[in-house]
Amino acid sequence: MCFPLVSFVSFAFFGLNLVLVGSVGPTASPYVVHEKRTAIPPDWSFVRRHRGSSTLPLRFALKQRNIEKIGDFLLDVSHPDSPNYGNYWSPSDTAYKFSPSSDTIDTLSPSRGWINVDVSVEEAEQLMNTEYNLYKHASGTEYVACEVYHLPKDVSHHVDFVLPSVQFDARIGRRGVNQPRINIGQPGNGFDGPKTSGSLQTSDLQLDQCDTVITPECLRALYGLYYDPVATEENSFGIAEYTPQSFVQSDLQLFAKNFSTDLIGKSPVLVSIDGGYYQTQYTGFNYSGEPNLDLQYGMSLVTGKQAVSLYQVGDVIEGGSFDNFLDAIDGSYCTFEGGDDPSIDAIYPDPAAGGYKGNEACGTVKPANVISTSYGYNEADLTPFYAARQCAEYAKLGLQGITMLYCSGDEGVAGFLGVCLNPNGTQSVSGTRFNPTFPATCPYITSVGATMMKPNASVDDPQPEQACEEVIYSSGGFSNYFAIPDYQVDAVGYWMDKYGKEYAVEYAGAWNSTGRSRAFPDISANGANYAIAVDGEFLLVYGTSASTPVVGALLTMVNDVRIAHGKKPIGFINPAIYSSMFAGAFKDITEGDNPGCGTNGFNATEGWDPVTGLGTPQFPLLSALWQALP
Repeated sequence: MCFPLVSFVSFAFFGLNLVLVGSVGPTASPYVVHEKRTAIPPDWSFVRRHRGSSTLPLRFALKQRNIEKIGDFLLDVSHPDSPNYGNYWSPSDTAYKFSPSSDTIDTLSPSRGWINVDVSVEEAEQLMNTEYNLYKHASGTEYVACEVYHLPKDVSHHVDFVLPSVQFDARIGRRGVNQPRINIGQPGNGFDGPKTSGSLQTSDLQLDQCDTVITPECLRALYGLYYDPVATEENSFGIAEYTPQSFVQSDLQLFAKNFSTDLIGKSPVLVSIDGGYYQTQYTGFNYSGEPNLDLQYGMSLVTGKQAVSLYQVGDVIEGGSFDNFLDAIDGSYCTFEGGDDPSIDAIYPDPAAGGYKGNEACGTVKPANVISTSYGYNEADLTPFYAARQCAEYAKLGLQGITMLYCSGDEGVAGFLGVCLNPNGTQSVSGTRFNPTFPATCPYITSVGATMMKPNASVDDPQPEQACEEVIYSSGGFSNYFAIPDYQVDAVGYWMDKYGKEYAVEYAGAWNSTGRSRAFPDISANGANYAIAVDGEFLLVYGTSASTPVVGALLTMVNDVRIAHGKKPIGFINPAIYSSMFAGAFKDITEGDNPGCGTNGFNATEGWDPVTGLGTPQFPLLSALWQALP
């Protein structure tokens, strides 16, 4: 169904006449479906049609030039067999390479990247042949969205997506009985951080107790991480947190006195993004468990000699999102590659009382060589367009030599918060289809799963670990959005041939069994029974939230080895770790599974598997292999 293009021109679609003035009449470009949502996400409900007279700030994201080649570009600087290995791009070269083409700009707008226009809801509905509705989340958050929208065929191939439209990528607050709504610090549908099984007595813990309590010394023994860094001034390691999640310095010092004495008197380097700070208004495990875990172990494993940056995103009122963080470390993302949208991301200055009154962080932060993040979405929370655009930004960071690590999740084959997919595309705890997580499914980040010590095992055993089956289950599976990357074809193909066919029969229709989609996780590390300090006491904690900063610390030490010898950081590691050169550098995990969605999930098997990936890292082998590369 189309409508007269006169209405387009009447309110200056894209800020120009869009060369559609000449298209009015019998040669008018037909309309095509640009994005469509099949169901309302969980915890949202339809309220009513949006008022036609209300103002709607429309944002059109323009298609990027060369984006279809981004995987090849990244492989060129990341694969150990490439003559260009380690020849990373500068931020300016990266931005230019993927800027919209001159044809797109000439067709749509004299500005670059985003087209912004404020229109009435009625005009927007005419503009895109759609209907805008008001939806309400269980938390009380209201959101404007549509189910499907159309664009002229001549315009559609120049546009990535439109906001607001079919997205439900909103920051969800949390409300207690007598508590005002706040952002929980999780981009996506609620906070799903580490889990705890209760308090712990820490007196005189030894290595022979690592099967019941994990400490930094256990992890050093498991992964051979006995290394004293020497290039700490040139090296860097960053950990991202989202307000109101808040690190507590006194807990770090309690942890240091018991497990890491070289951290006594040390603290992370706070990098405030959009007013981020150590808030103390909300306390307890639900607010400090995640950042305390990340920093206590991340800092311990790189030792007190290596500074660690804490990227604290957002004020306590608005909070932050992945886009807010990406804005800060890549200025081009602010106005072009993702931008901020009032219905999705925190917008600064924040006019609320006590809100951050400064301008949004835009290219103000130099990214660390390795960045660890223990937060995520369910892939189904986002549309393919939106997820792909954010995923492309991770590839651009990889082109610049930055290692991006994300946790795979803690719910096995289910998504965050234990929800699964229903046949109609909705998510619920009663769903029966596997629900992959994001950014874990993005082929341009490294996804980290979780293992645990086997009962009564010793760190000196040939293989003391299995897939985590205590309190949490390592998330893993296959993307419904992203194609399998070249670097993963052989490893996943082997698994599909040997094991996947049986699962395709057993779980018919429950997962993407084509063998042509991105598989995750890539690697794993221990994620069970961590001793951490929270509110002046020690707790036992579980999660891929634990394994991810551990891997980040280990890779930071690999970078130290390379930098000390005059070489560049390792950058995007996936093409290397899946290559034949790195065979045997990870200890294969062959026991355990990751149940969810009413099934036993997948099993850990020989070689790569969708539970623990390639296995757990062995620092001596990895540092030697990467040191051998140019």
